[in-house]
Amino acid sequence: MERVLGIGGYFFRAADPAALGAWYRDFLGLDADESGTWQQEPGPTVFAPFDAGTDYFGSPSQQAMLNFRVRDLDAMLVQLREKGADVADETQDMDGIGRFGWVTDLEGNRIELWQSA
Repeated sequence: MERVLGIGGYFFRAADPAALGAWYRDFLGLDADESGTWQQEPGPTVFAPFDAGTDYFGSPSQQAMLNFRVRDLDAMLVQLREKGADVADETQDMDGIGRFGWVTDLEGNRIELWQSA
């Protein structure tokens, strides 16, 4: 059986694609080239469907949530707050999995940040 090799892209609608792309570059350091290609570091990717009624993604209208791996969650959250990003006050620790924090982008999309255990 053929299998997928990994995530090849994440495509989403934006009211202002240029401004939102700049936010991801300036706030999270996601340096995509002019075609949108970004070379990420190797590591695990979680693929997990959630119950339709979950409130984990923030707004009920948000159908999916992007999760980024980070080296130092605390440093990333401080950096985001200093830039004026909408950062959730809480973090979550999961034994054997790691630590999680959340930021909301310019268009209201909640993003999870994950420091692996």
